[in-house]
Amino acid sequence: MATSEELSNEDLDVEVAADDLVVRATIDRAEDRNALNENVIEGLLGVLEYADDGPARVVVIRGAEGTFCAGGDIKSMASAVGQGSQAYREGFAGMKDLIETAVDTAALTVAAVEGYCLAGGMGLAAACDVIVASEEATFGTPEVDIGIFPAQALVPIMRTVNEKQALKLLFTGEHIDAREAHDIGFTTDLVPPEEFDAELDSLVDDLAGPSSFMIEIGKESFYNQREMGFSEALDYMREMVTMLAMSDDAEEGFNSFLTDSEPDWKGRPDTDD
Repeated sequence: MATSEELSNEDLDVEVAADDLVVRATIDRAEDRNALNENVIEGLLGVLEYADDGPARVVVIRGAEGTFCAGGDIKSMASAVGQGSQAYREGFAGMKDLIETAVDTAALTVAAVEGYCLAGGMGLAAACDVIVASEEATFGTPEVDIGIFPAQALVPIMRTVNEKQALKLLFTGEHIDAREAHDIGFTTDLVPPEEFDAELDSLVDDLAGPSSFMIEIGKESFYNQREMGFSEALDYMREMVTMLAMSDDAEEGFNSFLTDSEPDWKGRPDTDD
């Protein structure tokens, strides 16, 4: 398994907790408002794959110096001008992979949002399972100002907030404050800036408490069932909870409940020691 030093690069700082259960990735491009370049995207993909390969239960994604992410790197996009459609397709492939991987990874993903959360940054946050936002954060999809529709960010955003509110946001490019983002269902928690680190750490501790196998199956079940019809979803969830109930971790959970003791989770099959 890769180490945190191997996961880090000049644009992404990564820390792994001593127990390996929490991975913290910080986009470190403050001079560019932590815009997503190829280096950052590859680094984040590596972090999410690392979480899948080991016992990690939570991945926290944050931006350096009080800004989450202002979106894609416009300079990198502009370099494709005049090179044809294939150059653009290849350039946008990384963002597609990042959004898909954030949803598919076995660990819970947390977007820790301070300052600007714009464009592709808003798409990245929406792809995370939990969004903790400072009350002073700002959200928006301003790509429209340069003639680009926020097409890739749209996919997770439209699955997160009210449809009509999302359409207005996507087509106007307006900035909205954290309270409005919360009111339309985008964020999980709003936190005063002076309490942000403490509240984030408390939430991460809570999220990292359950069985990693339960987290994996629960997350997979949640995202799969929402695309199903009602009866189909119930049938599917019956099979998933049956699989969970037969797991080593469920046996451990039942025993710890009956003996009033702390469970010793075994972890995801074939991934944890």
